[in-house]
Amino acid sequence: MSIRPWRDIARRPSRQIMVGNVPVGGDAPVTVQTMTNTVTADVKATIDQIRRCEEAGADIIRVSCPDEESTAALRQIVRAARVPIVADIHFHYKRALEAADAGAACLRINPGNIGSEARVKEVVDAAKANGCAIRIGVNAGSLERDLLEKYGEPCPEALVESALDHIRLLEDQDFREYKVAVKASDVFLAVAAYQQLAEAVDCPLHLGITEAGGLRGGTVKSAIGIGSLLWFGIGDTIRVSLSAEPEEEVRVGFEILKALGIRNRGVRVISCPSCARQGFDVIRTVEKLEDRLSHIRTPLSLSVLGCVVNGPGEARETDIGITGGGNGKHMVYLSGVTDHHVQDEDMVDHIVRLVEAKAAEIEAVNAAVADAAE
Repeated sequence: MSIRPWRDIARRPSRQIMVGNVPVGGDAPVTVQTMTNTVTADVKATIDQIRRCEEAGADIIRVSCPDEESTAALRQIVRAARVPIVADIHFHYKRALEAADAGAACLRINPGNIGSEARVKEVVDAAKANGCAIRIGVNAGSLERDLLEKYGEPCPEALVESALDHIRLLEDQDFREYKVAVKASDVFLAVAAYQQLAEAVDCPLHLGITEAGGLRGGTVKSAIGIGSLLWFGIGDTIRVSLSAEPEEEVRVGFEILKALGIRNRGVRVISCPSCARQGFDVIRTVEKLEDRLSHIRTPLSLSVLGCVVNGPGEARETDIGITGGGNGKHMVYLSGVTDHHVQDEDMVDHIVRLVEAKAAEIEAVNAAVADAAE
């Protein structure tokens, strides 16, 4: 048992699949996905956006493939991408066949709207031949008519029944390299559906609150829904759906994982809301630091507290800390211990240098440990 058992999350056991070279499920890290919003046929614009998402930390990226121009462009996009590419397919099964042949690592489909069983078999055969995974995407906004008639409205039972029906279509073709999502814009509905599905299947689950809204509102809804499920131990890969640029979805996804201690990337900032006791402008300082430290990928922690009420206590728990003092003179903490003072005018530059140096130190230690293990 952990020395801090209240932080422990018992993750739901699931079997593992591969999306390209990225493992999903089992004991693999929870992965972060996003989706491009460029016209896929515009290869340059799509690759440029994929590159920004990769820099933000995306593990897997999905692109829409609504037409032949998109699947024709996909081959070049897949070659340029550094992460696995998922092809988003709706209705036309031939787009799935083309995407699989073009090198997509995964096909996002609803087997039920692909068409006949023979067409589903063609898609599965193409996935098998090309080493593709499949993501079954069930959405409360596009449930099958018979399920809406049966249940009267989208509900957890309807979403789960739809997912199980789709799973059956793949299992009947002896295909098990799939993950499943049961998304809804209603947080309560989505969470309840995922909880029920988690009890019914052993496949990896792709989490998301669909059509969550803009950057602020969508972040809140996603943090509540995705965060709750992850806290319950449910979820193997996540996509935060925002009316914002896809790289923002990636950043929010990592912040959710970081808040739960599930996965860490970059600088985790602990900062106070500021008040009349602050010795420096906390809000503007944090904004500057988050912007200037966004290139750091090494996990480490930074506390930025405006005064000495909680500052020393928080600094004891972080790699680097700063606490506001009087007359523009502030205390810097290294590894939880008071170390030196810094003046207002030098503070941001000084903290950035300290964080960069600490990140380099951690990376050097990690590299030495890896070398020693070989």
